[in-house]
Amino acid sequence: MIKRLRRFLWLAIPIIVVISLSLGLMGKLMAQQPSISHPLTSLTEAEISTAVSVIKREKTLSEMAAFPLITLQEPDKEEVLKFTPGKVFQRKAFLVIYERSQNKTFEGIVDLTSKTLSSWKEIPSVQPAIVASEYELATQAFKSDSRWQTAMRKRGITDLNHVKISCWSPGILSKQEEAARNRLCRGLFYYKGQHWNYYGSPIEGILATVNLNTGKISSFVDRGIVPFSKENWNYDVKSLGKLLSPLKALKILQPNGASFQIKGNEISWQGWKFRYLMHPRNGLMLYQVTHKDGENIRPVLYRASLSEMVVPYGDPEPTWSFRNAFDVGEYNLGLLANTMELSKEIPENGFLLDAVFANEQGEPYKMPGVIGIYERDNGMLWKHYEYNTQRNDVRRSRELVMTMTAAIDNYDYSINWIFHQDGTLEVQNELTGVVLAQGTASEKQSEGNSDGRLIAKNIFGVNHQHFFNYRLDFDVDGQANSVMEMNVKALPMDEKNPLGNAIALVETPLINETAAVRDLDLKNSREWMIVSADKKNPLGAAPGYMLMPGGNSMFFPVEGSKIRQRAEFATHHVWVTKYKPAELYAGGDYPNQTQPGQGLPKYIADDESLMGKDIVLWYTMGVTHIPRSEDWPVMPVHRVGFKLAPRGFFSRNPAINLPE
Repeated sequence: MIKRLRRFLWLAIPIIVVISLSLGLMGKLMAQQPSISHPLTSLTEAEISTAVSVIKREKTLSEMAAFPLITLQEPDKEEVLKFTPGKVFQRKAFLVIYERSQNKTFEGIVDLTSKTLSSWKEIPSVQPAIVASEYELATQAFKSDSRWQTAMRKRGITDLNHVKISCWSPGILSKQEEAARNRLCRGLFYYKGQHWNYYGSPIEGILATVNLNTGKISSFVDRGIVPFSKENWNYDVKSLGKLLSPLKALKILQPNGASFQIKGNEISWQGWKFRYLMHPRNGLMLYQVTHKDGENIRPVLYRASLSEMVVPYGDPEPTWSFRNAFDVGEYNLGLLANTMELSKEIPENGFLLDAVFANEQGEPYKMPGVIGIYERDNGMLWKHYEYNTQRNDVRRSRELVMTMTAAIDNYDYSINWIFHQDGTLEVQNELTGVVLAQGTASEKQSEGNSDGRLIAKNIFGVNHQHFFNYRLDFDVDGQANSVMEMNVKALPMDEKNPLGNAIALVETPLINETAAVRDLDLKNSREWMIVSADKKNPLGAAPGYMLMPGGNSMFFPVEGSKIRQRAEFATHHVWVTKYKPAELYAGGDYPNQTQPGQGLPKYIADDESLMGKDIVLWYTMGVTHIPRSEDWPVMPVHRVGFKLAPRGFFSRNPAINLPE
């Protein structure tokens, strides 16, 4: 996919991170220095080095061995919940090791305290995420192949250095590819002439696959020449020419400093308290989300993260039909996080945090400014105007936002965790970047082509979807929880409802895992609620948190399609499972070249009870993108999300007593 070789350049490229100089934020900067004071602290650079050295000491690795993933081994949940400051706790690292020469994948767990290898096992017939060196390997394989060279010359390209190559996971495999079980990637090709934005010049008609184990092209098909745009689609200020009139300055100031506190990886704000972790696969995650209610600290979530994504493209043409990206598991979304800047991705009153990752050689490195945190105004929080007395009571709303951005080839995404003063936690994803363009001879929209839309001369935007699955490990007032489905119904007219205006809420418990595979229903305003199974609020009801869906879509690939079998998590909006620590990924642990039915379908196969259990809700939300000319050359941001809102959790509006 993206030229992720840029990761190698992090230590060589000077990066300036602008940080507010207010004393409050400088104190927070000091607080984020590495300190292993809690079991959920991210791995430090020293711990990563220790883990890799133990693996190399205990196992004989080849020179081609790669470390696609190194992260904190999830500590035991019970131990974390019982942890108190100063208590000794275990530290373990989880590592995925891929031996390319053997085409074998291994998982290791290293005890960082004793510096010993506590677990080592081969995971047969799987492929981990693509690593940086494989993009260069694939590029060399393509450019050294005579068939590829001939195909470029047929298209009038004589200087092969003008061809940019992107490497994608192979997606849908042929029967021969499934049988061979080699590690593969497929090439996407672009012409880069005088203009740096090569995404507007895709080279169509070629389906070429590299065997990454041998470094050779394993299959090559040229389906014919398709014209591509040679126009200048650069979008820098110089290329755009005349600009819009500039806006007048808008300053965001907090003269007394920010209202949130940072202590290690723990954030406190307006009754909320939580921990964050930057995971190399999932990206920005939350742990131990609690809310202070009077003098009580009440748990809401133990762990919340983006679990998987899938982006199916809707063109059946063979050079496009394989394009079904699992951006979390196939490419390690967290490792693709971008360094952000104040007054750009986040406002000037924000604060930037660093993250520590490991490259494929197992070497640790620090990425500056990949996490942003800031407060922002959100209009009115609550208001009532009393006509009789002309009394006007109103409070303004403020939100705390924690965010990250990632570039995955042409697309850019952000993940935003938004904390509200009324006890609501909101998740908002932002989609932007460049449409994955298809070259075409057309200069006018054709009525016969329904797979997409012409978005510029010689540039076609293919219909596609983006699906995100979030894993939400609820602990509402403790671990004993149940899940209720809420449907609103209009009651029929009868003697009890003579005017036909009655509206009833029907609450149905979802008793077991297979019964809890559910979908949105706009007609019945369907929502879901996680409730405490052993506690009652002052009104005698179970306290709970509601899942309030936002925009969503149905998964359009039809029954029997290969991508529907691989991405079964996207075929339903809600899944609920009994908590099991190893069940972390909706599309399975290794979605790259995966077999059908992995992840959630397997997790629910034992059909565990959900009544009064420690349960996990998996929410899938989708965007159907029918491209338009206004999406070119860079798309305006599209937002999609959901909310987790208290229902019977507080005894009154938790923000009613905010000072004016």
